[in-house]
Amino acid sequence: MSSSMRDIDERTNLTNNNQFELLLFRLGEAEHSGQTELFGINVFKVREILVMPHVTTVVGADPSILGMADIRGQVIPVIDLPRLVGCKPRSGLGILLVTEYARSTQGFAVEAVEEIVRLEWNQVHSAEASVRTGHVTSIAKLDGDTAGGADPSRLVQVLDVEQILRDVLPTRQPDVDPGTVGPQLSLRPGAKVIAADDSALARGLIEQGLKALGAPVVMTKSGKEAWELLDRIAAEAASHGRSVQDEVALVLTDLEMPEMDGFTLTRKIKADSRLKSLPVVIHSSLSGEASEEHVRKVGADAYVAKFVAKELADTIREVLTR
Repeated sequence: MSSSMRDIDERTNLTNNNQFELLLFRLGEAEHSGQTELFGINVFKVREILVMPHVTTVVGADPSILGMADIRGQVIPVIDLPRLVGCKPRSGLGILLVTEYARSTQGFAVEAVEEIVRLEWNQVHSAEASVRTGHVTSIAKLDGDTAGGADPSRLVQVLDVEQILRDVLPTRQPDVDPGTVGPQLSLRPGAKVIAADDSALARGLIEQGLKALGAPVVMTKSGKEAWELLDRIAAEAASHGRSVQDEVALVLTDLEMPEMDGFTLTRKIKADSRLKSLPVVIHSSLSGEASEEHVRKVGADAYVAKFVAKELADTIREVLTR
């Protein structure tokens, strides 16, 4: 079996149970408390973990960028993650996490890597209401059921890498250019798009893009919230002798979200007789062959990588005209 097919099978086994794997690492002492906290990112976004290579300083770069590194012939930016989140490494920056997010490859310098743990998404809770910077999207609670026998008291801060990359490596292009997204969507009167994404940055971009397309949108912060909303809409529509399609034109969902991921949300929609005809578009920073193949396996109607407004608009338009 090829490596990519093994990736697909492994991801299928995890997402069938609303699970994922989290890479845990440390960034040093927090400036405000002096404590060393755990941080995490999804394993499937990590391409490789290296002892810190030589980094070439780049004149005029953002202070949070250490420089550039040549990783197997690919030159990538190296981001000083401790500095960005307000930590001071006690033993230096010894490890480089090479990651792939939303069409880009970059390295994150960290103090040390701890372990990989397997979690259910219902162990992950939104941190948006309590975090000002936007660099932490959620908090994962590690309990005794976690692989490796984790201490029940441990909490892990899951980083919002989309926001981090936007802050450190801002694009010079407009997020949404109404002149390039193409013609407005033709929706049934009263129908709207239901969108789910745990990143405040992504929700803002999605709303801008759909507004440019003339599409009403209701944003939710997790797959669970989106599912509960769809369930209510379906029940109310039935009580008034209407179909869900009169109320919802399309569901747009991220994959990594607290409480319920986008894979689980998609499967639940496609397994529900009231909802299964709704088109589902997955919009994710998880990219690559394995991700796209698994999107097809769970029954989604399309996949588009984050975030290019015109590509998102073209994908939605194509799905709606099938």
